[in-house]
Amino acid sequence: MKEARQLAKYLAHLGYGSRKEMEAAIRRGRVTGEGDDLCFDGEPLDPPPGMVILMNKPAGFTCSRNDQGRLVYELLPPRFMLRTPPLSSVGRLDADTTGLLLFADDGKLLHRLISPKSELPKTYEATVARPLEGHEADLFASGTLMLRGEEKPLLPAQLEVTGERTARLTITEGRYHQVRRMFAAAGNHVETLHRAAFGPFTLGGLPEGEWRLLTDEEVASLA
Repeated sequence: MKEARQLAKYLAHLGYGSRKEMEAAIRRGRVTGEGDDLCFDGEPLDPPPGMVILMNKPAGFTCSRNDQGRLVYELLPPRFMLRTPPLSSVGRLDADTTGLLLFADDGKLLHRLISPKSELPKTYEATVARPLEGHEADLFASGTLMLRGEEKPLLPAQLEVTGERTARLTITEGRYHQVRRMFAAAGNHVETLHRAAFGPFTLGGLPEGEWRLLTDEEVASLA
């Protein structure tokens, strides 16, 4: 009986339902297998706490749990919103920005990844409203660029021009709307923005709106 209660508590923490509902599910035989081979309704259990998800975020979705409109969490199984500890996005991409977005349920890992001290590189592909003028790469790499309303200059960032109005920008910070504000400081306006890489990860052909779990080895690479 004690083992059944512990299992019900564990399933509830994974978001499958309340503890009472999970006790009933166990009695009805919906939970099968043993140890690491447990299944719920014939499907392998979701990963235990410590999972990290990589998503290719589409435009129009907000990185929030409570905002109105479409939320990135709607692209995940509904039970993921009920997990304990909670699953949260690693930082945010605004609604109009697409691309690589991570989720984690490990508070220490989340804090480490979003901390300015981590200096994890993040690469964005931007399309701007007007042709690039040629001074932007030196400006962004200078380490002296100040964003409006801030008192600390940005760390050096690397700009690779890929077209008349397109570029790849790699930053190691995550200030509010940083990439858009950087181009604004250079006298331009970002029309489209896509995050192509976060730390060691790229999308690797993952379709827009889809997600995958990182392997244990991939998660370890974020340490």
